[in-house]
Amino acid sequence: MDITLSITNSSRFQVPEFILLGLPGIHEWQHWLSLPLALLYILALCANILILITIQHEPSLHQPMYWFLGILAIVDIGLATTIIPKILAILWFDAKAISLPECFAQIYAIHSFMGMESGIFLCMAIDRYVAVSYPLRYPSILTEAFVIKVTLSMVLRNGLLTLPVPVLAAQRHYCSRNEIDHCLCSNLGVTSLACDDITINRFYQLALVWVMVGGDMGLVFASYALIIRSVLRLNSAKATSKALSTCSSHLILILFFYTAVIVVSVTQLAGRKVPLIPALFNVLHSIMPPAFNPMVYALRTQELRVGFQRVLGLGDNVSRK
Repeated sequence: MDITLSITNSSRFQVPEFILLGLPGIHEWQHWLSLPLALLYILALCANILILITIQHEPSLHQPMYWFLGILAIVDIGLATTIIPKILAILWFDAKAISLPECFAQIYAIHSFMGMESGIFLCMAIDRYVAVSYPLRYPSILTEAFVIKVTLSMVLRNGLLTLPVPVLAAQRHYCSRNEIDHCLCSNLGVTSLACDDITINRFYQLALVWVMVGGDMGLVFASYALIIRSVLRLNSAKATSKALSTCSSHLILILFFYTAVIVVSVTQLAGRKVPLIPALFNVLHSIMPPAFNPMVYALRTQELRVGFQRVLGLGDNVSRK
C-alpha cells in the first residue's frame, strides 16, 4: 500500500526547474571554452550589426540580395543571443538552473531561428536564380513588396510549424530527473527526462526537420541546378564568370549551413557513446554561422566591402568598381 501511494505521489510531482550541466564529459574544464565562445558572440554581434548599418546607410545596397542579407543578419543575431548568453552564464557564474517556461521558450526560439535561416537561404537562392536566368525581368519580379511578402511568409511558416515543439514538450510530465547533460535546452534532450511517452515528440521533431529544413534544402539545390543550367547556356566567358561570382558567396553560406545541419543530425544519432560530440557541434552550429556569414559576404562582395569602408570612415576616397 505504501509503495503504491509513493509511486502515485511521485507520478504527480512536477520538477520546478531544469539543471543544465554543461558540455557532457568535460564539466571540470569546460569553463576554458567560455573565452572563444564569448569572442565568437561579440564577433557575431558586431559583424551583423555592421552589415545592417551598412545596408541602411548605402543607397547602392538597397537591393533584394542585400535586403535578404540584412534579414539573415537579424536572424543570426537572434539565434546567437538565444543560446550564447545562457551558456556563458553557466560557464562563468555556474547559473545552471533554468525554469521550465524559460527552457521551452528557448526550444521554440532555437527552432524558429534555425527554420528562419533555412527559409532566408531559400529566398536568396530564388533571388539569384531570377537574377541569372531572367536579368531583364529581375527588377519587376524581385520588388520591395515581394521581399516583404516572402519574409512575412517565412516568419509565419516558422512561427506556426515550430510552435507544437515546445507545446508538446510542455505537455510531458517531468516527475523525477531534471538534469540535462547539455548547456542548452534541446527538444529531445529535455523530453528524454519525461516520465511519460514521448513518441509524438520524436515524430514531430523528425517530421519538422524533413518537411521544413529538408524541403528548403531540396528547393535551394534545385534552384542552383537551374542556375548552373542557365550559366552553361551563356555564350560569353565574361558573362559566365560574372554570373558565377554573384552566386559564389551565397553558395558558400548554403553549403556551410546545410553541411552543418547534416553533421549535427548524424552526430545526434551516433552520439550516445560520446555525447560530447553532438553537444559541441550543436553549440558551434549556433554561433559559427552568425560569426562567419558576414565575413564571407564581405570578402566575396565588392559593393559590401566598399560600404563597410565608408561606414567605418576608411574609404572616403574609395570609388566603386
